Amino acid sequence: MASQDIVHLDLLADVDALMTELRLWAKRRPDWVAARACAAKMRRLTQRVDTLRVRWQAPLVVATLGGTGTGKSALVNALVGEEVSRTGRQRPTTLLATLICRPDISPEMLGIDPESVHLVQRDLPALRDLVLLDCPDPDTTEGEDNTEVTGTNLARLRELLPHCDVLLVTSTQQKYRSACVREELATASAGAQLVFVQTHADVDDDIRGDWRETLGDEYRAGEIFFVDSLQALADSRAGNGPRGEFARLLELLTKSLVGSAAKRIRRANFLDLVRRTLDSCASELDEHLSAVEQLESAIAERRARLGAMLADSTRDELLHSRRSWEERLLGEVASRWGFSPFSAVLRLHQGLGSLLGGAALARARSPIQVALWGAVAGGRAIQQRRRRSKATSGVARAVATSWDPGELRTAAIILDGYASEAGFSHDDTSSAAIGAQAVEAGAAFVPQAAAQLQKVIASLAERHTGWFTRMRYEVLLLAMIGIIVFRLGKNFFYDSWLAAEPTATYGWDFFVNATFWIVVWSGLLLWMFTSRLRRGLRGQINALTESWSRELPEINLFGPLEDRCRSVHRFRQDLELLQQRVAAVRKKVEGPEPGIGHRIA
Repeated sequence: MASQDIVHLDLLADVDALMTELRLWAKRRPDWVAARACAAKMRRLTQRVDTLRVRWQAPLVVATLGGTGTGKSALVNALVGEEVSRTGRQRPTTLLATLICRPDISPEMLGIDPESVHLVQRDLPALRDLVLLDCPDPDTTEGEDNTEVTGTNLARLRELLPHCDVLLVTSTQQKYRSACVREELATASAGAQLVFVQTHADVDDDIRGDWRETLGDEYRAGEIFFVDSLQALADSRAGNGPRGEFARLLELLTKSLVGSAAKRIRRANFLDLVRRTLDSCASELDEHLSAVEQLESAIAERRARLGAMLADSTRDELLHSRRSWEERLLGEVASRWGFSPFSAVLRLHQGLGSLLGGAALARARSPIQVALWGAVAGGRAIQQRRRRSKATSGVARAVATSWDPGELRTAAIILDGYASEAGFSHDDTSSAAIGAQAVEAGAAFVPQAAAQLQKVIASLAERHTGWFTRMRYEVLLLAMIGIIVFRLGKNFFYDSWLAAEPTATYGWDFFVNATFWIVVWSGLLLWMFTSRLRRGLRGQINALTESWSRELPEINLFGPLEDRCRSVHRFRQDLELLQQRVAAVRKKVEGPEPGIGHRIA
């Protein structure tokens, strides 16, 4: 396979790959006014690319673009060497575009509507690798009432420019600052390379330096040619060869811009067109992004306000029902502590009801007493289960009562206004939608809050079951037990046996008193320990709910609207990646031929 064929296949592969990515990007657009505008631009880009694909193998289409009387038709005649287009220096003479090509070329091969051009076919050396298109003047409305043509010059010009590969931008000493021509040049230069030509060299001063400054940083002008088209045509008719700058212009068009150079130009045109379209999309998105960011700020503000209300209501409910959480904390501590004297006290405190119930069952003497015991035990079990679930249900109750309908309506009104300014629909900002989101958010918040509270309990239990804390309470309890055992042992072994005057051993009153003081001492230690647990639990609840006031757990309050904002940012980020992809491919393309200009901004 020839190297040119390989280059052509690579070119088509680049086009196909980029267009696939662009179509997927447009297809993934969010429901947003700016994204819809970008999708419309992608559709127009696809149409332009289809036009480019039609003429990949066709000769290079070189079109003229300039104001009235700038010598476009005279330049075309000079390039061809024959008078194929009517000329005039004052009034516009090009009303219907003239397409000059070889006899084997047709407008359809170039993707051009045959009805939109006047076809001139000549078998001339200059047309071997080129097609010339003498376009209408953009700065005049003459011809609108002409029965031979339809529409304005400007409309016909804009219809033809997308089919052009190179633009011969003509101007004169009087016309190079034309705002109308400059505006059309800005539009047409996306997808075309530029060759700047100052005509009327026989009568005008050389203004190329000032023209280059006028083009500024927006265009890379390349070489600007200064030619006398009428003299060049006269030389051709006289059989003389081209001279001066016209000769260099003719050589550029007929020799430098053929073959592989034509393919490079079309590749550059395609990439420049894609870049300009993506830049336009980026400007469109950025113009509306500030409104989306304001909407995100409003969402954060409303969520913080409602979150503070939710946190306050939840804190009040948790502190009101803290006994349930205290019981769970005490059970967690007891289970972690293991077996020891003081842990036995904790377990006895927790299971006191069960112990009393067991004693009652042991004293039952009839089926009726057993049935009564079963009813009492069942009621106690139900009550314990209710207390265990009261903690979570308390959070749910707090959530259910914390959403103020007035605040939700206010949030709906405010967010609806910001969403409208951002270009979003009103589906997710109605009062009913916001209310439904609040219910879903509350339902999602309850298990998360309960899970965080369980982590708090686990943390407190771990903190209060350390060796230092355990040893303190164990030593204090064992000290009391040790004193009683010491007195009992001293009385039994020494006072009653070995003393000079033996005394009687302690009776039941000693054991009753000892039991009483052990119970009192255990109760005091138990009170000290549980008080410390309660203080720690209250502090942790306050700290946790305070953190909820600053930032709630991950809940879906205003979630659908926030998802839209996130999809907008993803859409914009994907566009940036596409721009980088196009820039990377553009770097692989060889630069334009010497003398060729293009738009760079």
